[in-house]
Amino acid sequence: MDDIKFSVIKKIAETNFKYKSLGKISKIDSISPPSVFIGSKLKYPLVNVGILSPLERDENAWLYDDEKYWADNNFQINDVLRLRNSLLNSRFQSQVHDSRLNKRFLQLAQDIAIASKPVDVEIELKRNLNFNSGRDQVVTPHGMHAGLKQAKITGNVKIDRKVDRVMNDEIKASEGIEYLYKNEFDEYALSKILSVGVLGLKKNKKLVPTRWSITATDDTIGKNLLKGIRDYKWIENYQLFLGEFLGNQYLILLFPSLFSYELFELYLPGSSWNPFAEIKASTDYETFSGRKDYASNTVGGYYAARLPILEYLEKIKRQAAVLAIRIETPTYWAGLGVWVVRESVKKAMNNKAIEFDNERDFIEISKKIGKTKYHFDYEQIFRKSKLLKQVQTQKNLLEFM
Repeated sequence: MDDIKFSVIKKIAETNFKYKSLGKISKIDSISPPSVFIGSKLKYPLVNVGILSPLERDENAWLYDDEKYWADNNFQINDVLRLRNSLLNSRFQSQVHDSRLNKRFLQLAQDIAIASKPVDVEIELKRNLNFNSGRDQVVTPHGMHAGLKQAKITGNVKIDRKVDRVMNDEIKASEGIEYLYKNEFDEYALSKILSVGVLGLKKNKKLVPTRWSITATDDTIGKNLLKGIRDYKWIENYQLFLGEFLGNQYLILLFPSLFSYELFELYLPGSSWNPFAEIKASTDYETFSGRKDYASNTVGGYYAARLPILEYLEKIKRQAAVLAIRIETPTYWAGLGVWVVRESVKKAMNNKAIEFDNERDFIEISKKIGKTKYHFDYEQIFRKSKLLKQVQTQKNLLEFM
């Protein structure tokens, strides 16, 4: 890992030195990771469609857009920012329903997004590079963008046969995602495929802004998993999971009960989304029957955190009520996108559970462990938890009956 990382960072430094005046670049010969970005800032249904690539050819281009690899190899915030700030978003405008038409640029972007390996590209830009990338709670940042004048793929594009199959079958997008997920396509690949409008019934196909496709993919996979989980037996003991990644600390409590899910997010002063002197907080909740509306308080983080927990429950063939608590510390000083949430929870769920046989010890010791490990008093969260009240009411009702 270190050799690959060093090689890529060295390449970035050499490229930046070569192009001292980056704003004057007009043509590039590069390799897309592969990655395409669909922007959401124009007036819908108009969107920006962008091809992401380094400024020069890099045989390790995949590393610029591989969140799972970054997490598995404990990349730090500066490592990720260095990679993402070196990506150029060569973009053009499109209507979302243009995905049904054979427009040249759009077809090229679709080929790149659905490719299973990096894609060789030649790009000519309309105007100077812009370095204002902005911030978003859901999408991973990228550094530069410019209008696309000309583009072509200069090598072979490898597309998995299973992707080709769901693109050409008359099935709903959710069914296509479910099929590919069961065939070991992860949520990162699926959100890219969904975003470029190749999934779904022919009459319904459309481009989906990247920030929406990420959350839609997490939610769709989660709902499919829940179809089975809701029929499983309850877990036998109370389970506590702990995890931390890039300054995001998680306590995840599983109660023997019908499935329900509640997420609390607390942003400490100086963390990425809280420049103020007081702690900021948000929460969302769902019962056994699920949500009917979008989790507007914790937004994409709600679905990203839920997915690895559901994958764990599916793995052990059990259901549980789930209380997840995120503490975003000042160590997480730059927002990198919702993948950080997903991978933080994955790390927590991969740790060995601390198990309890009674609720009282479970709650009290969870508070103490959280306070000792993460130096935070969780008492107020437990007092405010809708899920905890529901679990305790359900328990009392069962005892009564």
